[in-house]
Amino acid sequence: MNKKEYEKLVKKYSPSEDKLKNALMAFVSGGIIGLISTIIYVIFLKFDMDSVTSTAYTIVILILASSILTGIGFFDNLVEKFKCGIIIPITGFSHSMTSCAIDNKKDGFITGLGSNLFKLAGSVLLYGTFSAFILVVIKVIFNG
Repeated sequence: MNKKEYEKLVKKYSPSEDKLKNALMAFVSGGIIGLISTIIYVIFLKFDMDSVTSTAYTIVILILASSILTGIGFFDNLVEKFKCGIIIPITGFSHSMTSCAIDNKKDGFITGLGSNLFKLAGSVLLYGTFSAFILVVIKVIFNG
């Protein structure tokens, strides 16, 4: 069997994804997370907190919720169904760190948790920071 025949065979038996459905599910789930975040934010504003404090509490609640859902094994089912809609917000960052912590806890705090905690999240931090730097440079160049 040559390479072309193999690729044709793989394509034939690989499950196809419904990209429109996936995009719609990601859009809806991301919107739901945004709605939940807004509700939490407004609730904290009602307690006479300033916007910075309300934002901080909202982010902490989202991180805590996604970490707990990851810990009990429920978040992976949500990711399978909603894909990027639930991974792109802060919930996905929390999920990646909690997953690494759970997977490596048996190896101890230093060689397990410490050395592997940012394994998935490290690239997000690296490229997020680098992108922010590039955008600031572009802004400085064009705004003087």
